Order: sequence, then C-alpha cells, then structure tokens
Amino acid sequence: MKYNIFNEDCIEGSKKHIKDNSIDLIITDPPYGINGDELHKHYARKEDYVMQGYVEIPLEEYGSFSHQWIKQAERILKPGGSIYIVSGYTNLYHILDALRTTSLKELNHIIWKYNFGVHTKKKFVSSHYHILYWVKPGKKHTFNTYIRYGPKEKNKQGRSLNYSDREDVWIINREYKPGKRKNKNELPYQLLKKMIRYSSNENDTVCDLFLGGFSTAIVSFGLNRNVIGFEKGTEIYSHGMKMMKSTKPGFLIDTIRKPKGSFPHNQGKPWTPEEKERLFMKYQMYYNKYGTKKDTINRLCEEFGRGRFSIKNQIDAIQKKNELSSKH
Repeated sequence: MKYNIFNEDCIEGSKKHIKDNSIDLIITDPPYGINGDELHKHYARKEDYVMQGYVEIPLEEYGSFSHQWIKQAERILKPGGSIYIVSGYTNLYHILDALRTTSLKELNHIIWKYNFGVHTKKKFVSSHYHILYWVKPGKKHTFNTYIRYGPKEKNKQGRSLNYSDREDVWIINREYKPGKRKNKNELPYQLLKKMIRYSSNENDTVCDLFLGGFSTAIVSFGLNRNVIGFEKGTEIYSHGMKMMKSTKPGFLIDTIRKPKGSFPHNQGKPWTPEEKERLFMKYQMYYNKYGTKKDTINRLCEEFGRGRFSIKNQIDAIQKKNELSSKH
C-alpha cells in the first residue's frame, strides 16, 4: 500500500499529479462556503485543540469553485468509479448543478443523521448532512452488496440487517476527541468505513480532494487501499502527515465485522433462456409445495444462487409475457 498526499490546491494539484481514469473511489468533504472558519460559534465546543488554517471558499465563488473541482473528479475517476460528496444544505445546489454538467450518474442521495446538531433558538435544529453518491459510466461500478451483512442475517425484530444497512438514511454519530488536536470538521471512521467497503476493494485507490482531518486517508490506508489526496492548509497538512507516517496499512482489517451466511454465487451473471425456463418450472413446482410466493422465492434463491430481487423480477417478467401471449 502507498499514499501520495500533497500540500496543494486540489484543482491544480489534480492536473499535475493524477492521470485520467485512474481513481477507483473519491470520498470528499469540500468546504461548505458558510464561514467554516467560524464553525465553533455554531457548536458547543472549545477550540483549544482545533487546528487553525481551515481554508473556506467565499460564497460568491462557490459555484465556480464547485464546477472546477468536480470537473477534475470526473476526469480522474475510472469508468465504473464512484464518488461520495458530503455537503451541508446551504450550497448543495451548487454541487448538484456542477455534477449535472458532467457525465457522472446519480445512484443515491443519502442523508447522514448525526448527534448534537447546530445550536438554534428560532428554528429547527440542523442535525444532518447530505451525501451524494454518483458513479462514472463506462463499466460496471463496484458495489459489494454483502460486504457488511449476509443476505439472511436478521435483527431481533426479524428484519434484514443487510436491507437496513443499505437504506439511504444513515444514523452515525460524530466522533469527539477531547484533549486531542483536530480539524474543524472531521468525518467519523464508521461513516468512512461504510462507504469505502461498499464501493471499493483492497488494493484500489481512494482519493480525497479535501483531506482536512485526514480521516479518509487513514481509514482507507487502514483498509488496505492506496491513497491520494490534497490539503491546502499548511498546519493541517503537517499534522495529517505525522498521523499518516504512524499509520500501518491494514490496521483496521481485523476490526471489521464479517458477514454471516452464504452469498448468491451467480449474482450479476446474465440469465440464459434455458435458466429462465427452468426457473419458471421450479417456481410453479415450489409454489404448489409451499403455498406462498415468499417461501417459494427463498427456496429458488438457494437453488439458483441469486438474490431475491433478481428471482422476483425474472418471475414477474415471465408471468407478464405469458399473460400477453394468452391474450393473443
């Protein structure tokens, strides 16, 4: 594993240091354009250990700035590569506007709900961020569906843990580091681990264009990913590089939860006409045996090595085709 981190502006730095179509995953938390150097006024915390040098973007420049760095993100992503952008709501429209001028395609608009929101008196408390999850077309994107929970794992209420984990509202607490040096705004390790594991594999390259507290770099390196990134603030960069030098590649591997159970071994493979014909024959046979569509599909998932949605979609398509044929 290796890391290349530069004390430079990411827009010009990307042009110099990163080749076209070379990055597997981008996770980044750009400046919010809301006087981020004064964030402490909105949160009940002391600034004694918070590093200075947070680089904010003036509001009047935010639109142009967003277009410039997102254009670089589009260039450096591999076809099939993914990008997660963490943003507040104030200037979210600038980021969305910039994304929509690229070839990138939206997959999800995730809401990250955290603890201890912005203190307010005359309006509702803001306690969430937006996470925009987009991909670069051209190849199948990486999404490790069962990397955290197996397809049959349930909680105490009998609900699928995998389904719950992949819903688009994430409740993950911030991390507080009393008595330790920190950046103005840092992403929690649990949030980063989730994005990195779902959307990349070991030995892939993860890029963060606005490193800040270096959390993306540390977690990526700790999960055996290569890292490249940029941090413009000199003090923040120096502190981050000291942390990186003491970070061992793969140090997080033993801490991650291993999913339980078997996995659909044919997931993602195209259906052949012969397989579709056999599926429907088996569906009719098992339906007569079990009496419910749910139990029937569960049995078919095991036999065909495919997920529930894949099985259900094929059955629905065959039934619809048969209905149309019978009408003619």
